[in-house]
Amino acid sequence: MGKSLYEKVWDAHAVRSLSNGQTQLLIGTHLIHEVTSPQAFGMLRDLGLKVKYPKRTFATVDHIVPTDQREQPFEDDLADAMINELGKNTKEFDVTYFDLASGKQGIVHVVGPEQGITQPGTTIACGDSHTATHGAFGAIAFGIGTTQVRDVLATQTIAMDKMKVRRINVNGKLGPGVYAKDVILHIIALLGAKGGIGFAYEYGGNVFDEMSMEERMTVCNMSIEGGARCGYINPDQKTLDYLEGRPYVPAGDDFSAAAENWLSFASDADAEFDDIVEIHAENIAPSVTWGISPDQGFSIDGTIPDPANAETPAARASIEEALEYMKLPAGAPIKGHKIDVAFLGSCTNGRISDFREVAKYLAGHKVAPGIKAIAVPGSQVVDALCKKEGLDKIFEAAGFEWRAAGCSMCLAMNPDKLIGDQLCASSSNRNFKGRQGSTTGRTILMSPVMVAASAITGVISDAREVFTITEQSAAA
Repeated sequence: MGKSLYEKVWDAHAVRSLSNGQTQLLIGTHLIHEVTSPQAFGMLRDLGLKVKYPKRTFATVDHIVPTDQREQPFEDDLADAMINELGKNTKEFDVTYFDLASGKQGIVHVVGPEQGITQPGTTIACGDSHTATHGAFGAIAFGIGTTQVRDVLATQTIAMDKMKVRRINVNGKLGPGVYAKDVILHIIALLGAKGGIGFAYEYGGNVFDEMSMEERMTVCNMSIEGGARCGYINPDQKTLDYLEGRPYVPAGDDFSAAAENWLSFASDADAEFDDIVEIHAENIAPSVTWGISPDQGFSIDGTIPDPANAETPAARASIEEALEYMKLPAGAPIKGHKIDVAFLGSCTNGRISDFREVAKYLAGHKVAPGIKAIAVPGSQVVDALCKKEGLDKIFEAAGFEWRAAGCSMCLAMNPDKLIGDQLCASSSNRNFKGRQGSTTGRTILMSPVMVAASAITGVISDAREVFTITEQSAAA
């Protein structure tokens, strides 16, 4: 009987079985940022320990860094202190640090892949829930807590329970204007925000085979929003093509050897899974959320749920809570609802391909009066590429503010925040209460092109209609 990639990677990194039934698992690559690492480094000092394998740990600053005023000291004293602490810790413990002066700084889940640090067949951990992003390369990647960050720094291992594996097949042909973000929003809405608890998700089928590596990253990024600890896609020639030539990837004959090894981790044809889900691509439409959890979503043509039609008391209460917070009327179309802010960026959709795709449709349009629209590249490398191609000028001409690299308005840890009950059309990954900085701020998740369409019209809009996206125009 064959094995899944998850089983192969797990077996290759299992150190020993522990008395409590868990496995001591070697962590091949450890990524850190400024938010969850200070306490972990402090615990190392208290214990008189060093970082076990400093060359396996890479640091960047992303969550708290401002995207407009970049000179230190920052206006936010806490943010300034946190970035200074990260600089001190990485220097003392000899950890590679992509700081603001490096030209390589950015969101940790953008930096890892573009530097070639993220590689197939390995385990990757980071004190951030969206570490599943790196699964796009055929890695088992997951978020960990601060105590586990300490453990990995000190021992390069953690204690873990082995997960079950659910294979999610998406086959068929996606329609015009349907993107990777729509695919993962559809999956989460179908299986639920808790549907993946206890599972790793393996994404398969021709739709994922045909996606670019950056599209695959978008899908894997939001696995955690469906309750799965990690999500991955088997490595293939696209994976190798993306990695070859990147700074931390072997070169020459060493690359050929590494590539052969990486591909060997792909799930065997006769691998067995704990569960299999089949989805038809033709059933996936441009999607948006309407509530306060990523699984509260549907097609852009959907109608806001009516609590009276809920099947259970719990479902009714959940819908009522969401609509009360979102200030949306039950039974009404989601399309046409006024927005206040449009945010394009995050570790989900802040890569060069996202900005290229939006710029293709945005040129010649203007952001609607009264709408605050910001575009935030996921890294300094993405920023440089956008400027080289003139994409930043297209965004600015349309009325977007072009910002520096960082997590920005995805979460409330930097100056980019909603005010009051503003409603934001966002390309990020979470629509929780208060997620974007205001206790009453509201978030509707969607693809980057849908964000651009909503920014132009000033209301939640179908990008296919705003930009006349047809099969022919999408292929152009």
